[in-house]
Amino acid sequence: MSARIYQRPKNAMQSGKARTSDWLLEFEPAEAKRPDPLMGWAGSGDTQQQVVLAFESETDAKAYADRYGIEARVIPTPPRKLKLQSYADNFR
Repeated sequence: MSARIYQRPKNAMQSGKARTSDWLLEFEPAEAKRPDPLMGWAGSGDTQQQVVLAFESETDAKAYADRYGIEARVIPTPPRKLKLQSYADNFR
């Protein structure tokens, strides 16, 4: 059972940064998804894919994974790139 630990990215549809400080532990898929013969929806028998745990810090998430014997890899948070421009730049 392996998992990945990462920080929630900022929502591109909104300007707020709510819940972006949370660290998530998400299990990696154990089996591939396959289409349902009747409806055509994608699904699998792996119920671990539905579990997403939120933690306040990266160390809390790592400690949880170590306590329960979960092989977890940490995905570092990419640096935020700000594009600073003024309103007048729209008319150049």
